[in-house]
Amino acid sequence: MSEKNDGANRDATKRSARERLQVERDRQKARDRRRRTLVVSAAVVGVLGLAAVVGLIAANTGKDGGGKAGPVVAPSGATGKDALAIRTGKDEAKSTLTVWEDFRCPACKAFEDNYRDTVHELEAKGLLKVDYYLVTLIDGNMGGSGSLKGANAAACAQDAGKFAAYHDLLFKNQPQEVDDAYGKNERLIELAGQVDGLDTPAFRKCVEDGTHNSWVGKAHEAFRAGNFRGTPTVLLNGKDIFSDKADPLTPQKLKERVEAEAGASGSGAEASKDAGKAAGKGAPSAGTASGATPGATPGVKASRAPGTASKTPANSGSDGSAGN
Repeated sequence: MSEKNDGANRDATKRSARERLQVERDRQKARDRRRRTLVVSAAVVGVLGLAAVVGLIAANTGKDGGGKAGPVVAPSGATGKDALAIRTGKDEAKSTLTVWEDFRCPACKAFEDNYRDTVHELEAKGLLKVDYYLVTLIDGNMGGSGSLKGANAAACAQDAGKFAAYHDLLFKNQPQEVDDAYGKNERLIELAGQVDGLDTPAFRKCVEDGTHNSWVGKAHEAFRAGNFRGTPTVLLNGKDIFSDKADPLTPQKLKERVEAEAGASGSGAEASKDAGKAAGKGAPSAGTASGATPGATPGVKASRAPGTASKTPANSGSDGSAGN
């Protein structure tokens, strides 16, 4: 009997030991799971934190177009939504050409070389005004800072009242696309010496300080938000002049359309004026007691054509590199 009890006791002791071991193993597994959870959680937090920092850096870089951060300082006389455009020509011109350009963009140079004389002729006649938006597409595609610094220098020229001449000069002297020559302030100042009265201490300081860098960056943000097809993007009274691939708008056709727009507006104004005169001649006298003057006609003011990029439809799909 004693032997049976001893055997039972030994079995109970073994079971108790196995149970204690299993409990301890379960506890260890639980501790391991908690430790792994803490490690993974810490790693996730670290990755998210790094992503947030990287995202913040990228966002800040995009805001100033890749240049140094600073306040958005628009050049003198800037116009359009958020004052992002530089206008040439007379404000009262009936037609508006909206141009998104990059001083490093070869296709932009081709547009300028082909259309420059016609545009200036129409501006001189008071028939056309041009709103220029300066962007940094090639800097983003090729690297460098020539798009940004060239645009800043052009804005500095606008401050001095010399934008049109300097704008044309930059395109006439445009370096090869892979050559970031306009990324050197010395080259931009050297070219300014060819524009009468532009190379001044104020202009040099504006160029060297990058006064309008953030303004250029904001213009480029507007370009991206507009989903334009690439540079140059050129709109005549809100319509892309290159949208019809089979029949693009040539310089001669541009001239004809602008002149037709001016003629139509002028004819409408004259017709209204003549109608007013006719109505005045046929108006009955109001009588001497009222003191009214018979035949008085209100003035007629022609409406202005739409002019800013914010009011124009965005072009269809874009890969950001069309035309370059």
